[in-house]
Amino acid sequence: MTFTVADIPPQEGKLAIVTGANSGLGYDTALELARAGAEVILAARNEAKGLTAAASIAAKIPSAKVSFEWLDLASLASVASFAARIAETHARLDILVNNAGLMALPKRLTTEDGFEMQFGVNYLGHFALTAHLLPLLRNAPAPRTVQLSSIAHRSGQIDFADLQGTKYKPWKAYGQSKLAMLIFALELQRRSDANGWNILSTGAHPGFAKTELIANGPGSNWLVEVGSNLFISLLGQSSAAGTLPTLLAATSPQAKPGAYYGPTGFKEMKGPAGIAEIKPQALDLNTAKKLWEVSEELAGTRDE
Repeated sequence: MTFTVADIPPQEGKLAIVTGANSGLGYDTALELARAGAEVILAARNEAKGLTAAASIAAKIPSAKVSFEWLDLASLASVASFAARIAETHARLDILVNNAGLMALPKRLTTEDGFEMQFGVNYLGHFALTAHLLPLLRNAPAPRTVQLSSIAHRSGQIDFADLQGTKYKPWKAYGQSKLAMLIFALELQRRSDANGWNILSTGAHPGFAKTELIANGPGSNWLVEVGSNLFISLLGQSSAAGTLPTLLAATSPQAKPGAYYGPTGFKEMKGPAGIAEIKPQALDLNTAKKLWEVSEELAGTRDE
């Protein structure tokens, strides 16, 4: 399978939301969706960067229909408020790309609601957002959702005894959050099929791409950042290249329900977008069911 931005079908008449769209993978994803004609809402916590990103896309694509909406995934109240604002102005949602994330924060931090930050932002905030936006997704003729996972899901485990990482280890927490995102993508497809929601749910990962995750996580150490940049130059790829699996999942007629996309080169670090490897722990149906139920309870979305 070969997929480039030139293969994105026309997206006129569609509404897309991309979280974390103020920079990196989210920005590049929003840019190409806008270039293809979609109306794109850039959802992010940093208002200044979000407005700058929207203006940048508009400058590059004069015909772009792009706007910024404030969203803090570390606050369930903000997530609910965001979804309510979108529902007030739009009757349907065609594409939801749950892209925003944090990586391996050196110290354990918590969200406004008391959840470990990576679990809360990378996964639970997106779970709640999808639940709140489900009515709009179901109103679209062919809705799609894309959950951003990672190569790190391979070492991840869902620790139900300590979901909030009280015995905090940065990479363990990150791996769990990204495994949860992939499990969510697969379980959402199962539930869509069972309930007739008509959602094409997929997962994607960017390989080893140069993004602000390096600076916001372990890259806060300059030595790690220098090493990471050198490693990316040798084995990784650009942010723009890293968006291709997401764009394939979000737009391509080749995208399959419940599939997982990523780079197909060495160790899935870079290369053409295609089918990515799913580790067994992401396929366990009992874990998926339990994680969904626990997430509904934590996010307060059980009745949605």
